[in-house]
Amino acid sequence: MSSHNPYSDNIKAYRDHLAVDYMPAVKSMAARLKERLPSSVDFNDLVSIGFEELVKLAKRYDPAINDNFWGYAQTRIYGAMLDFLRSLDTVSRGDRKLIKEIEKVIEKYTSKFNTEPSDEEIAEILDVDVEKVRKARTASDIYTVMPIEDQMNYFDDVSKKVEEEELIDKIMEVLEEFGEKEQMIIQLYYFEELSLKEISEILGVTESRVSQIHKKVIKKLRERLADG
Repeated sequence: MSSHNPYSDNIKAYRDHLAVDYMPAVKSMAARLKERLPSSVDFNDLVSIGFEELVKLAKRYDPAINDNFWGYAQTRIYGAMLDFLRSLDTVSRGDRKLIKEIEKVIEKYTSKFNTEPSDEEIAEILDVDVEKVRKARTASDIYTVMPIEDQMNYFDDVSKKVEEEELIDKIMEVLEEFGEKEQMIIQLYYFEELSLKEISEILGVTESRVSQIHKKVIKKLRERLADG
């Protein structure tokens, strides 16, 4: 008797199809994410990580258990891309200290001259190698696309003090102290996942202003959470 099972053949064909059908969706997800990342992150790397995960999920997918493949796959594929970005972030504790120092310099400089300092100027002010500044800023830029709770844990391990759900509540609480524009930026950036460029168009302010406000809010959140 042949072990040929038309049902399992159908399922296999269906799963192969799924992977092919959703490739464009994965590509556009990678493109959206890439818009929010520094140029050093390769778009094709994001796509191939996404495809790999898509194929894996399609192979395991059972329509009887979950009738919406993309609903089931989307967060997992996005998560795989974020994991890949985390793996790029080989920033030591010392570098993290440098990132904080760079943020301070940018903040001071910007409020004084109304424009952001260049990497060279930052390097000069901090008396460090400009390559180090570039590397730290890239790492910091990669980190801004992470879920907001990841960012809180990035510099100061606040998660030990604060549970996940509590953290989101706390974030909302701190956000209420900010003006409408600041709240809007965080909302659009983290919850609607828009790029800085898109937000700047919506709010009619420059991209670097959006970036500045975004960093200011995150810094305040970190301080507040670190204080418990």
